[in-house]
Amino acid sequence: MHDENLPSDPVRWLKEWLTEAEHIDLPNPGAMTLCTVDPDGRPSARTVLLKGLDERGAVFYTNRLSRKGRALEAHSQAALVFHWDLLLRQVVIEGQVTTVSEEESDAYFATRPRASRLSAWASRQSEPVASRAALDAAAEEMDRRFEGQEVPRPPHWGGYRVSLQRIEFWEGRPFRMHDRIVYIPDGQGGWRRQRLFP
Repeated sequence: MHDENLPSDPVRWLKEWLTEAEHIDLPNPGAMTLCTVDPDGRPSARTVLLKGLDERGAVFYTNRLSRKGRALEAHSQAALVFHWDLLLRQVVIEGQVTTVSEEESDAYFATRPRASRLSAWASRQSEPVASRAALDAAAEEMDRRFEGQEVPRPPHWGGYRVSLQRIEFWEGRPFRMHDRIVYIPDGQGGWRRQRLFP
């Protein structure tokens, strides 16, 4: 990360790092930790999968009635963390969260395996369930309900987009002299870039 070689476009840079992570055969190179604050002000974190990335933000999909969905309904700011330990790299995105369009959610849902689409109907994500048998029974019930037909997207399931209000790239160096570069939109379609102490 020499100062004279730093990219001007952090979205393109993040896509390059994602591609490099894919080439070292990591199990889930698009896995990212989603950090939210619930309605009572308590923070929580969980791992979700990146399903879209462009200048508008990073996209993931989930049950909107889940714990994270309720948190985002209460506080529409979130952070995402990618960490690729084998590459000594990390990227943190912070921004405003909005729902993706119904059309985008429908299009992505249609690409999911049938069993995953059925699970979206069967699982009352984050709610208590009596047993594994009860969970399996709910899945079987949905399988019967939609037998012989396409499984539509449940109304409570869809995508979220985290805008790119701040993107920080971190790369490990010996003796904790790491590189940290932060990008913030300049309000004119470009980016302000700043190196930070590690």
